Amino acid sequence: MLSSPWLTTLFRTMVGLVFIYASIDKIADPAYFAGTIQNYQLIPVSIINIVAITLPWLELLCGVLLLTGVLHRSASLIITFLIIVFIIAISSAIFRGLDIECGCYGSGISADWKRIVEDFFLLAFSLQILFYPESKLALGNIWKKK
Repeated sequence: MLSSPWLTTLFRTMVGLVFIYASIDKIADPAYFAGTIQNYQLIPVSIINIVAITLPWLELLCGVLLLTGVLHRSASLIITFLIIVFIIAISSAIFRGLDIECGCYGSGISADWKRIVEDFFLLAFSLQILFYPESKLALGNIWKKK
């Protein structure tokens, strides 16, 4: 990975926008998202609704923090963890032969190898932010200088 504040800024913006966009449909329709989560058959039914309600808000919060550059390293750590979970979940669905939607950006997007490749790129970008947090155009820099 490259230690460039401008590259980190680019990745911070890209990942932030992706996670904000990904959260919108899930927040708007948590029941649909709960069904998508249930289709993965990975977590107990008793916690699906909690995950369906809290995960999109966590994605939105982390996306906003990345976009603004406030606590972007912490947000990147959370997003890194989430992306790893997403890669495992989608891989599991593929290997078990489940033909399901990924739940990534609303309805109609399959849990397939394209999503895994996309997630690996997002993971690399998030790791860049995590390990090379120096970033331009970040509101968090204002507070650091005081």
